[in-house]
Amino acid sequence: MVSRLLAGAAAFLITGPLMAGTLTVATARGPAEVPEAPETVAVLDAAAADTLVALGVPVAGTLNSLYVDYLSETEAKAVSLGTFWDPDVEALHALEPDLIVVGTRSADQVKPLSRIAPSIDMTVGYDTVGEGLARLETYGGIFGRQDRAASLKAAFEARLEQAQAAAAGRGNGLVIMTNGPKISAYGTGGRFGWLHTAVGLPQAAPEIGASIHGESISFEFIRDKNPDWLIVVDRLAAIGRPGEGAAATLDNVLVQGTKAWQAGQVIYLNPADIYIVGGGIQSMTRTVDQLIAAFEGS
Repeated sequence: MVSRLLAGAAAFLITGPLMAGTLTVATARGPAEVPEAPETVAVLDAAAADTLVALGVPVAGTLNSLYVDYLSETEAKAVSLGTFWDPDVEALHALEPDLIVVGTRSADQVKPLSRIAPSIDMTVGYDTVGEGLARLETYGGIFGRQDRAASLKAAFEARLEQAQAAAAGRGNGLVIMTNGPKISAYGTGGRFGWLHTAVGLPQAAPEIGASIHGESISFEFIRDKNPDWLIVVDRLAAIGRPGEGAAATLDNVLVQGTKAWQAGQVIYLNPADIYIVGGGIQSMTRTVDQLIAAFEGS
């Protein structure tokens, strides 16, 4: 299954030198020219920061908050560059970066930031695994860390295969996100679709379509679909907002009657890993490790 998912990844790799000192790379907006081996890098995307840190690439400047604990040291050492939606332009000018990387929530900033330095949109879309690994390989090429990128990719693929084996024959699943008392469900074509497609977990509700925000559902919907596994993302916890947590939201008689609840097969994913940093090599690996632990019963 892994090889099939990654069959298109080569299209994202570096295509070779454009001229002395530059490379042409595939981005979310098509081919773009970047400097070869940039030294001062500004990163305004959490998934990009995740993968660059895993590659050992120094991040000179990044967002005020990347929302995940394993990037806290990177935040502390880097110049603060504002938020996803409101980058600190003065700080960016002062940093004098060789390259600016944006994506997802900051993707709309790519054109104005290109006036400061070469800027690329490295958004990871719905094909989270395929595009996430493609970004990993591209970063490896830009920064001359191809061997490290290949090692990280191989390690992730091995873990993903382990998750597939652990999930096989274990029934179906329903992926939901809570936002306080509100609940949305996600299918194979949505932002969390790889939890089904890459892991091989059948959908309990195959009618759920592709949507970045999911489809609003009720507790009755969860009861009626009666999944074997309930995979939960807590949005409020992901963004550090107060409010009713996912465990409290779901603790009611309708959800308690499902096979997932009664079998203790409710997986509360690390919310920031999958909601904020989805597509980063570290976040994908951490999420897969959670799934392996749950499916293997440890």
